[in-house]
Amino acid sequence: MTEVEVVQLLVSPAHRLAGRPSDGLPSVPDDRVPRVEVRRGLGLVGDRYFGQPAHRDASVTVMAAENLPVGIRASADLRHTRRNVLLRGADIDSLVGATCFLDCGQGPVLFAVNRPARPCAWMDVTVGPGAQRALRGGGGVRCTPLSDGVLAVGPAMFRVLEQPPGRA
Repeated sequence: MTEVEVVQLLVSPAHRLAGRPSDGLPSVPDDRVPRVEVRRGLGLVGDRYFGQPAHRDASVTVMAAENLPVGIRASADLRHTRRNVLLRGADIDSLVGATCFLDCGQGPVLFAVNRPARPCAWMDVTVGPGAQRALRGGGGVRCTPLSDGVLAVGPAMFRVLEQPPGRA
């Protein structure tokens, strides 16, 4: 088990970035929250992907804070990256195919780590020039919650229960 930190949580009830990045950044409300309820197979309560059949295997996106480009780590947040969980202390991007849990003190929440969350062109607008390229291979992972629970900002415990294929 590894001690980690949930740096930020974001639950966005609507898609906030419409149009093309070249159109400029729209006003983005602050959808960060101190805690969120997680529902098995459905996602984060109140999020735009909650219960959406097309997003069941990717309803929660987790990103490692360490992967934010150097120089913007202090100023970038989940409003810019459009991820749900910003986690410090775990190399989440290396765990595609794994099953893991995150326990923020109210019991473990299990996740299937399904696939990379590829950075899009919006990253160059919201995070800063060059962010899309800098985040390739480190833009986070799309997950399915395998249990109900609560995530909260602050210290947490992280554990890989089942390693990704090809890893011992």
